[in-house]
Amino acid sequence: MASGMVELRGVTKMYDGGVQALHTVDLVIPRGEWLTVIGPSGSGKTTLLNIIGGLDRPTEGAVIVAGLNLATLRQDEVAKFRREKVGFVFQQFHLVSYLTAVENVMLAQYFHSMVDESEAKEALEKVGLDHRLHHLPSKLSAGEQQRVCMARALINEPELLLADEPTGNLDQTNGKLVLDILENLHKERGLTMVLVTHDPTIADMAQRTIILTDGKVKPIQGMATALERP
Repeated sequence: MASGMVELRGVTKMYDGGVQALHTVDLVIPRGEWLTVIGPSGSGKTTLLNIIGGLDRPTEGAVIVAGLNLATLRQDEVAKFRREKVGFVFQQFHLVSYLTAVENVMLAQYFHSMVDESEAKEALEKVGLDHRLHHLPSKLSAGEQQRVCMARALINEPELLLADEPTGNLDQTNGKLVLDILENLHKERGLTMVLVTHDPTIADMAQRTIILTDGKVKPIQGMATALERP
């Protein structure tokens, strides 16, 4: 049986003003699983992703990722965890505007250990951007920018990939390119992936899909069931 990569035990997240984003969430994600998270806006999907990735802390409960209880780590220890264990892909690309594609990827290397331009170029080649290495983000299409983000997320060989609406800002053609990259990553590397999405194509490709409603996790049988929910 695959070992657990992520385990949430009784995780609750309260924000100022009494807003409860997550309510006593229990969730186990086995190592190597592709999990998608769906649900209506404001249901806590992004909060869940941020807590798993150490970008936010729970108000209550334990968050265990790769054997580490994030809720008990110091801030510098959480930063080290993010650098070494997690790759992030966001709907908003968060590329540095004055750095080229290859320099944006090398920036992730810099925060992890040492930069290696040849490795950064190879990472971009793997996502089909060998002809766009020295272009600034403003000269790249939305799909190309998202692929730079994926190369940046994967350059340090993380154990866990977290993606928040990775195809949300893309047209159908570029969305398919990104999905193909994700599918190959999962097949070839057995990477543990957690993706927040509204895209039924991604949910159908995943091994398991859960729905978040009012900060609570509910298993579903398929996208048809989920899409019937308000």
